Amino acid sequence: MSTPLGPAGHSPQRSLGGETLARTFRKISEKFWTAPLLPSTSATFKTGPARPERRKPLGTTQLLTDDEIRRALKRIAHEICERHHGTDGLVLVGIHTRGGPLAEALAEAIAGIEDDKVSVGYLDIGLYRDDLSKRPGTRLSRTMLPVDLSDRTVILVDDVLYTGRTIRAALDALSDLGRPAAVELAVLVDRGHRQLPIKADYVGKNVPTSLEERVHVKLTEIDGEQGVWISRP
Repeated sequence: MSTPLGPAGHSPQRSLGGETLARTFRKISEKFWTAPLLPSTSATFKTGPARPERRKPLGTTQLLTDDEIRRALKRIAHEICERHHGTDGLVLVGIHTRGGPLAEALAEAIAGIEDDKVSVGYLDIGLYRDDLSKRPGTRLSRTMLPVDLSDRTVILVDDVLYTGRTIRAALDALSDLGRPAAVELAVLVDRGHRQLPIKADYVGKNVPTSLEERVHVKLTEIDGEQGVWISRP
C-alpha cells in the first residue's frame, strides 16, 4: 500500500517539523559541547567598575591651578602698578586667542589695586606671522583697540612665551596701528627656547622645558576650565 503524499509531495513521516529539528540539533550540540549552547535566562552577569574618564593624556602634569593663575595675575598687576606708579597712559593689548581673556583678568586685578580700570584691546597677528606659507588655514580674528596707541605704554599680554615669533608678529602689527611710547610684554608662562631676542617684562611662571614637551593653557572663557599643564611624549 502506498504512503499518501502531502501537499508539497513529501511524506509526512519523513518531514521534520520545528520541534523535531530543535531536538535533533540539541542532541548534536550536547554530543560535541559539554556546556549548554545557550546560557540560562536566570544567569546573573556582573560587570566591573566603570572606566574613569581620561581627560588628560598620559605624561601630563599640571603646572598651575585656577587659583594659582589668579594669584600670578594679581602679582603681575602689582608689578605693573609699582613700575608705572599707577595706571596713567597704560593700555593692555591681548594677543588672540587666550591673551584676550588674560588681559581682561589683568585689568580687573589692576582695578582692585588702583581703583582705576585700564583700557583693554585685542590684537590679531594672523597676517603678520612668518610661517603663513606653512599655515594656509590660519584663522583671523578681530583686532579691536579702544584708544589711540600713540604716546601710550602698551603692555602686550599672551599666554605662553616660546620662540618669540608670536611677539615679533605682534610688534609688527602694532607698528601699523600707531606709535606707542613704549611696549612691554606680560605672559602667563615663559617656557624658554627663544629664537629671537625677546624677553618678557612680567612673567607668571618660568617653566624650564624640552623641545619635545608641550605647554597647554586653558581658560574658562574659552575652554570651560582653567589651568596650565605640560605634556611629555
